[in-house]
Order: sequence, then C-alpha cells, then structure tokens
Amino acid sequence: MTIDQTIARAFAPTGTLRASINLGNPILANKNPDTGEPFGVSVDLARAFAEHLGVGLELVVFDAAGKSVQAVSEECADLGFFAIDPLRGETIAFTAPYVLIEGFYLVRDESPVRTNADVDRANNRVAVGKGSAYDLFLTRELKAAQIVRAPTSPAVVRTFIDEKLEVAAGVKQQLEADARDIPGLRLLDERFMVIRQAMGVPKSRGPAAADVLAQFVESMKASGYVVESLKRHGISGASVAPAESAPNHNVPRTY
Repeated sequence: MTIDQTIARAFAPTGTLRASINLGNPILANKNPDTGEPFGVSVDLARAFAEHLGVGLELVVFDAAGKSVQAVSEECADLGFFAIDPLRGETIAFTAPYVLIEGFYLVRDESPVRTNADVDRANNRVAVGKGSAYDLFLTRELKAAQIVRAPTSPAVVRTFIDEKLEVAAGVKQQLEADARDIPGLRLLDERFMVIRQAMGVPKSRGPAAADVLAQFVESMKASGYVVESLKRHGISGASVAPAESAPNHNVPRTY
C-alpha cells in the first residue's frame, strides 16, 4: 500500500527512519553475540514500520533507556520504544502500549524487607537503572528510601551487590536472571508497577504522525504480530497489551 508522503517525510526527514533501540531492557531488544546485530520485538516493529512508510531503516542503538529517550527527544532519532511516563511525555508523543512488563524488588535472603511496603524506609537504599521507567516512577513514589542510580538497567544488581545496598529494583525477568546466577537473593512476592512499553515519536513531528504510529501499534497487536515476535525471540513473562482503540484497517496486518 502507499502512504501519504507528508507522513513519511514527517517520520523520516532524512529519507531513512532512524529507530532508537534500547538494549538495556532484554525483553525488548538484545544483541546477537556472534554478529553484534540487535534483535527483538522492538527491532521487528521498527523494521515493519519502516516498510510501511516505504523508507530505509537505521537502528540507533543505546545501552540505557535514558540515552534512548534523549535521542528521540533531541531528534537524533525519529522514533523509539519506551515505557510511558509523564516526564518523557513532555517531548514525546506515545502510542498505547504494545507490551506490558512488571517491575519488582530484589533483596538478600536475610533482608528484613518482606513486602513492598517495607521498601520505603529511611534506612533503605534502592538501586535503579538511571533514567529507566522504574527510576522515574520510584523517584516520584518513594518518600523515605534513598535511590542509587546504576549506569544501566543490566548493571542494577551488580551495583546493589558492590555497594551493599538494601534493595534492587528492575524488570522482573532481568532480576530473576541475576538471582539465578548469584546465590542468596530473592524477589519480593508482588510487583511494584506495571511498565507500559509503547512506541514514541517527537511531538514536533505533528499530531498526524502520532496518529499514524498509534494506528500501526494497534494493528500490530490485533494481527498477532507482537505476540508472534515475542514467541520467536523466546521472551516469556511479558504480555501483549490490550487494544485501546480499533485498529485502522488501512495499515497492513502482516509484513
């Protein structure tokens, strides 16, 4: 199908769609250890959307969410894949979420912290990934505990261990993987937040561009594309977000 060329130019003014990819969240993207190429559901969606626009694709890869957000906010990239957050929303127009993931706390086995309510106390220091969705959320929510920022989300548990902190916060799957490798750690029994992963475009590209991206995401959820991508990449523990509006049937259902 063809797409309005003004929309294509709004997304890709250079003629190539520059997609900001965050490798700090392994549910969304990883790097092939042999080729160094990124892969994952966010990469799949970026390729599908570039094909929909009829333009080439350039992946702009970062190791942390904050850097990935900054690239889109400063228009060094044309779109990205982020957790929805009001602070980020000042410069980025978000779609509805395409994937839901959970934020959890991790502590040592002997820790007196047993529930989420035990975390926000003055004697607790909480490790988070700098600029991550849960950093932004906990910065607003925690009133007594101190936040300690690791350089990236995958470095959270190492920071927690090295600095002898009381709590680590992060994506459940990442924390579970680290706990399997490091004895003496446990996750608390309940999530502290649901992380709503969406696509986003600079607000400066205009409401028409934001609408097209929103319709694309709804179509990708409705068609089964997102769930198939998660399965193909062996991702468990993440769920496809429910539809938030009827998909635009002018957007192709498969790519």
